[in-house]
Amino acid sequence: MNGKSYLAQAFGHQACMMGLKTRYHITARLFNRLKLAKVDGTYNKELVKLQKIDLLILDDFGLQSFDNHARDALMDIIEDRFGTKSTIVSSQMPVSAWYDIIGEGTIADAILDRLVNSSHRIDLKGESMRKNIMRNN
Repeated sequence: MNGKSYLAQAFGHQACMMGLKTRYHITARLFNRLKLAKVDGTYNKELVKLQKIDLLILDDFGLQSFDNHARDALMDIIEDRFGTKSTIVSSQMPVSAWYDIIGEGTIADAILDRLVNSSHRIDLKGESMRKNIMRNN
C-alpha cells in the first residue's frame, strides 16, 4: 500500500508532538500563494515565515511543470532552509523526472543539488492508499 501524503503527514505529526514548528503545504498552492505575495509586496515576509519553520512539508511536488515564479520561489525556499531546517518533499513523480519538471537547467541543478544530495529518500511502491481505502469501504 502506498501512502506518500499519509507518511509525510505522520512525520509532521510526530514533529509537532516533539514541539517542532511544522507546516504542511500542497506545493502548487504554496507557489500560488507566494505569487500573490510577490504582487502585494509580502513575498519576503512569507519567505521569512517559511524559513522559521522547523519542518516544512511540500506535498504533491511536481504534478505540473514549474513556471518561472514557482522555480524561483522553490530556489528561495530551499536556499533559505538549506543546512538549517528540515524539508519533506512528497511526489508521485520519480526524482529522475524532477530536473525536467523544474526546468531551467542551472536553477534545477542548484535546487536538486540541495534537495537530493542531502536527503534521506523513502521510495514507496504500490497502489495509492486512497484506492485501497475506497475499495474496502
